Amino acid sequence: MTDEKTSPLLQYIVKNPEAFAQNFGRIIENAGRAMAAYVEPREKGEIKPETSDELTVIFKTLAQVGEYWLSDPQRALEAQTRLWGKYIDLWNSSLKRMMGEQALPAASPDPRDKRFGDPEWSENQFFDFVKQLYLITSQWAEQMVVEASDLDEHTRHKADFYVKQIANALSPSNFILTNPELLRETLESNGENLVRGMKLLAEDIEAGKGDLKIRQSDPTKFRVGTNLALTPGKVIAQNDVRQLIQYEPTTETVLKRPLLIVPPWINKYYILDLTPEKSFIKWAVDQGHTVFVISWVNPDERQAQKSFEHYMREGILESLDVIRKATREEKVNAIGYCVGGTLLGVTLAYMAATGDDRIASATFFTTQVDFTHAGDLKVFVDEEQIQAVERRMGEKGYLDGSKMASAFNLLRSNDLIWPYVVNNYLKGREPFPFDLLYWNSDSTRMPAANHSFYLRNCYLENRLSKGSMEIGGEKLDLGKVKIPIYNLATREDHIAPPQSVFLGSQFFGGPVDYVLSGSGHIAGVVNPPARNKYQYWTGPRPKGDYEAWLTKAKEHPGSWWPHWDSWIRTHEGSTTKPRKPGANRMRIIEDAPGSFVKSIS
Repeated sequence: MTDEKTSPLLQYIVKNPEAFAQNFGRIIENAGRAMAAYVEPREKGEIKPETSDELTVIFKTLAQVGEYWLSDPQRALEAQTRLWGKYIDLWNSSLKRMMGEQALPAASPDPRDKRFGDPEWSENQFFDFVKQLYLITSQWAEQMVVEASDLDEHTRHKADFYVKQIANALSPSNFILTNPELLRETLESNGENLVRGMKLLAEDIEAGKGDLKIRQSDPTKFRVGTNLALTPGKVIAQNDVRQLIQYEPTTETVLKRPLLIVPPWINKYYILDLTPEKSFIKWAVDQGHTVFVISWVNPDERQAQKSFEHYMREGILESLDVIRKATREEKVNAIGYCVGGTLLGVTLAYMAATGDDRIASATFFTTQVDFTHAGDLKVFVDEEQIQAVERRMGEKGYLDGSKMASAFNLLRSNDLIWPYVVNNYLKGREPFPFDLLYWNSDSTRMPAANHSFYLRNCYLENRLSKGSMEIGGEKLDLGKVKIPIYNLATREDHIAPPQSVFLGSQFFGGPVDYVLSGSGHIAGVVNPPARNKYQYWTGPRPKGDYEAWLTKAKEHPGSWWPHWDSWIRTHEGSTTKPRKPGANRMRIIEDAPGSFVKSIS
């Protein structure tokens, strides 16, 4: 009798047909629950029918690529010949393998591609054939975009992005019958994995109130104020757009200059205050900084008309007034993260124009003030798409947080979307608890006026670095910003690419220290020294070309946090007595982390 170990095909046979049939019925039942969760809010009018704006843009863009190739018969024939030539190579190598001969693959995945890690993708000839067929086709499609020379740069960028998203979605690793690991698990468990997966799918559609909200972490394992955002502090001010938190001192003396942190309002501030071991805020307090953090409101229709100027005045400038009253200090050090950094850059230019010198030094975390090299997010920005977003925001006065979350996840869909689709709904497994991914899914809405200004003035028209942006009647000029700047970029950033941050450094009028951290937009920033992970680079003044700067940069192991702290102290290291929240007759509103950050979209 043949042993299962010597018959690989036996692992792809249903073990218990009766149990499989019973589970199939349960799969249908849970799939029906998922469909009901999707349909019900639409029938009730709670969700309006989806517009075709996004699909129209995709089809129009890809049609332009097709038109380029089909407009010239010779060009089209060459493209087809190239594709069929690779298919023939694949067929020939497959025939050789069938006859027991050695054969080089016609296409191989990138060694960093985690989708094809199962040994069966190479050892089993069927799955190896499917894998190579997919790689040949997707690589050919991507090359068609690259070689479509008549396309303008923006259209080519969009086409390249869309083709990669389609290719990622159609990967054989995403389907049961073409993924050996999924097929084995389904047959070995008699479909129990799909029963669990359909249950999770229904729960995630219900959690998204009719839209799929893919869980990237176990949402039951985290709670803001319970095991996240634990650094002790008090909310000492509040208005329509933000709460201001002051943290309790932990050192016998503190730096004279307080520290104001301006986080992004796309997501919530506690990315800088995750667990105590990962908290930049706690670490800064423990180094002797008097830390103040803005916690932005999760806006609704009441904030619809809150503009970039409102966020500057009611967010940063009013916070400076509060800090002066709370500490009796005239000058502060400021940090801005991502779009919070862009707002800080705008504010610095406005303050320079109006003679306000209360910010003595500025630090930027993965911040763009010039958007020439703004990465794949520019795919979503042109006049047609901005008008579509503005129409959508006009209905409620804000952009749903899920829309921005989806856009950010698409930038790394093979890391942030498809692995979770496979793990959650096809393997039927709960994702691991991960604080960073829990934060990533804790999305926030965007007020209409603010978001429209940001998209048009920054991504579309790049007005800030050009010196043509106007705020509060002032034309902004970054060249008038003379204070020292610490400009942190991260090497694998998909949102604020290091080349973009590097170029932005050159528009400030004062000294800029450009520092490059290992990893990406989040992990490169949230990198506490105790973990001794990644590295950072320092180098000469950021002038000229980014790649040239990189060749001269010096690599340092571990976290950049101590380097930043030393940089702060070189500019002003005077110390004073600790300042407790509530001093100088400041009214305490509530304990940190405050109520704004707990608002759910």
